[in-house]
Amino acid sequence: MSHLTTHVLDTTNGRPAAGVAVLLTGPDGTVVATATTDVDGRVGTLGPDVLAPGDWTLTFATGDYWRAAGVTAFHPRVAVVVTVPTDPAPHYHVPLLVNPFAYSTYRGS
Repeated sequence: MSHLTTHVLDTTNGRPAAGVAVLLTGPDGTVVATATTDVDGRVGTLGPDVLAPGDWTLTFATGDYWRAAGVTAFHPRVAVVVTVPTDPAPHYHVPLLVNPFAYSTYRGS
């Protein structure tokens, strides 16, 4: 399993958000990885096996997801910044719950 995984849920329709592009940017602003959520709304491998300490950004192309569904949304993208400490955990899971006008995230397990 990758050091970082994510899961996107469409709370408007009560289902996984498949086909959402995800971009991982490192602490220095360099794009480290890209992926797309699968039919279960998950990305099981994103980035290196071990994340260096610092602030990492996951950017989700939520506007494209809603546009493909024929919905006009307020947020064209969602950027979630997470801090990996100098003593990192073995795994980070970042779920994202979306609807056309709001989003929520948390540290998952």
